[in-house]
Amino acid sequence: MSNAAQLPKAGTPVLEMRNISKTFGSTRALSNVSLTVHPGEVHALMGENGAGKSTLMKVLSGAYTADAGGSILIDGNHIVTGDPIKAKANGISVIYQELSLAPNLTVAQNMFLGAEPSRYGVLDKATTRERAEPILRRLGIEFGPSQLVASLSLGERQMVEIARALTTNARIIVMDEPTTSLTSRETDRLFEVIAGLKAQGIAIIYISHRMEEIYQLADRVSVLRDSAYVGTLERSELSAAKLVSMMVGRDLSSFYKKEHRSSEGAGKTVLSVRNLGDGRRVHDCSFEARAGEVLGIAGLVGSGRTELARLVFGADTKTSGSVTLDGSELSVSGPWDALDAGIAYLTEDRKGLGLFLDMTISENINIGVIGKDAAGGGILNFAAAKTRVEKAISALSIRTQSASINVGALSGGNQQKALIARLLETKPRAIILDEPTRGVDVGAKSEIYRIIDELAQTGIAIVVISSDLPEIIGIADRVLVMREGRIVGEVTGSPDRPIGQEAIMAFSTGSSEQHA
Repeated sequence: MSNAAQLPKAGTPVLEMRNISKTFGSTRALSNVSLTVHPGEVHALMGENGAGKSTLMKVLSGAYTADAGGSILIDGNHIVTGDPIKAKANGISVIYQELSLAPNLTVAQNMFLGAEPSRYGVLDKATTRERAEPILRRLGIEFGPSQLVASLSLGERQMVEIARALTTNARIIVMDEPTTSLTSRETDRLFEVIAGLKAQGIAIIYISHRMEEIYQLADRVSVLRDSAYVGTLERSELSAAKLVSMMVGRDLSSFYKKEHRSSEGAGKTVLSVRNLGDGRRVHDCSFEARAGEVLGIAGLVGSGRTELARLVFGADTKTSGSVTLDGSELSVSGPWDALDAGIAYLTEDRKGLGLFLDMTISENINIGVIGKDAAGGGILNFAAAKTRVEKAISALSIRTQSASINVGALSGGNQQKALIARLLETKPRAIILDEPTRGVDVGAKSEIYRIIDELAQTGIAIVVISSDLPEIIGIADRVLVMREGRIVGEVTGSPDRPIGQEAIMAFSTGSSEQHA
């Protein structure tokens, strides 16, 4: 996918939001925020969770009414705020992260839901299909208008949401974290559709925490911090250093934490893996992780990184090899054996496989160890559990009003920290973190890096799996690279010579062998 082209700024902006403020009681959610968007532009909106992005978009969509003094202009004309119907009539459409489709209805019915063509008071299904077909063709969509939404993939459902926006002749489409649940192929397809919408003069406001997507798509980026507008960068000005500084208020040099000892100064071997495999996706993998070091594992999607971690943890069954902890070979028949031995694993899917979203923060942190507090007769010690949670919330800076609220109500970064807190209560000697910053904002990423660094300083052996190369380079002391289920190389660095991204990619793609 080619990079987005820089657009000329001549003519009237399609959207101007001027001095938008919004208060909820004593809470100031937006403070004099302004945003200008041009036709045919992908305008990224970035900021930490709680910075005000969602509130600003809800004002734009009419879900919220802005406080007095602010205004919204479409094509230079003032519009009424706080009215979703009028916002949609003015060409504003919002596609939220949680899709709002009816799976029991067809594609066409979803596209025109609430505005269905009718004849003599009866829904006209034939006309609905006829009107849907050219819109689907315009987007290059292969499935038909009569297909049930329940039968579509998440990526295809995303396309139905976009198609629905076009039924109202949308001029401005807001996409809120649109790739969170998409595969790599579906993401590429979405980007192609976005390029097509741009070519048609439609403006896209794109909200994402993923910097690689911003670099690929955005013509300009506006940043909010602490409910206020910080500034806008042109495409030619984009850099990780500038974006991080704008979003978190400090420069990139303090973003990644590496104050623990390097691999050269690390302690004895804690975790030793020898010839581990499952006969299908992981083959003959060996590595060591030492006390007080951060060992990175990189590789392309499908290279076997997560599968290797699951074998070490006992979540999947190995067919060959051994796992040794502190010099003793382990007999692991499942995750509980690994936890009891001193190995913890942070899954890449915190919502599906890690957290109990309908349980409280306290219950999630205590669930693995609360039984150890039980006095004689199996009576639980709730005082000990409360103390444990209070210490964890403080140590990991989990932002919450109370430990008794459901963990599902937390932001992604705070959910991740709650899950890490649970693992740390098992007192691990080695911990495997699989995509530890996936789906969290920049500020939370920095805090997770701090936690990793502090854990390394205590002598825990840490293995980090990440698809984010700048991340793995920034926090790891050395990096193992996987390809096709095997460890194919190791990349090391030093204070004078950082770990090389090019070397990691060469091992990942096999080009290092071609030029050996």
